[in-house]
Amino acid sequence: MNKPETSFLDLDHVEVIYGQSVLAVREVTLSVPAGSIVALLGANGAGKTSTLKAISNLLGPERGRVSRGHIRWKGHSTVDLSAAQLVQGGIVQVLEGRRCFAQLTVEENILSGGFLRNPSKQALRQQLEQVYEWFPRLRDKRKTRAGLTSGGEQQMVAIGRALMTRPQLVLLDEPSMGLAPIIVQEIFNIIRQLNAQSGVSFLVAEQNANLALSHSDHAYILESGRVALQGTSSELRQRDDVHEFYLGSEVRHNAPEAAPPLQRRA
Repeated sequence: MNKPETSFLDLDHVEVIYGQSVLAVREVTLSVPAGSIVALLGANGAGKTSTLKAISNLLGPERGRVSRGHIRWKGHSTVDLSAAQLVQGGIVQVLEGRRCFAQLTVEENILSGGFLRNPSKQALRQQLEQVYEWFPRLRDKRKTRAGLTSGGEQQMVAIGRALMTRPQLVLLDEPSMGLAPIIVQEIFNIIRQLNAQSGVSFLVAEQNANLALSHSDHAYILESGRVALQGTSSELRQRDDVHEFYLGSEVRHNAPEAAPPLQRRA
């Protein structure tokens, strides 16, 4: 599938600071083209979550802020936009940890994502049915309290609720965390399906590099808040250093011949 090259999202030398002294993201420059899946990889503490929250303007509650650089959505700065305005403009974030309303049913959780745009009752029902087509198991659990469902089902609820906002770009923070491999694979397959069928772009922050590289078009690897490596996902999967530090020896032994060196940033 040929991807369009129009860039929806651009970060230019972005820095994120917490309080007055903790520099979590340093000089991060990245782009998410329209219709693509981009992976943001790195170990715990590398700056992935801070980068996503900088994009969606969710740093404030943690006394964080973008202290340098620029974030542009469709060519326009996001600095003066609230998180709600960004959602209305097409960017929605699924936070780490499957943030569901535990006492509400699965269906009530999903529907809560659709009210921002004030749709008609018919349009809301159509959107809900579309989510159930993407996540069939949620239809069977629609009357169950979200807090009583499995971790994988809660992750699906969180993604389904985000899709009710009719986004153009979804920011996913650690979607595989704490889930069984078979459920993780199912979720990533659905992400690929959504991207191919609906053209929704994704920026996925993920520690499971092998999985993320298998389901993305391009990837950035963060180390200590900086972009250390970037390239197409297929190129990164062939690099010996990426296999050694992120994918493990088992995958490395089965990898194709190493690709030429990619750009590395200080």
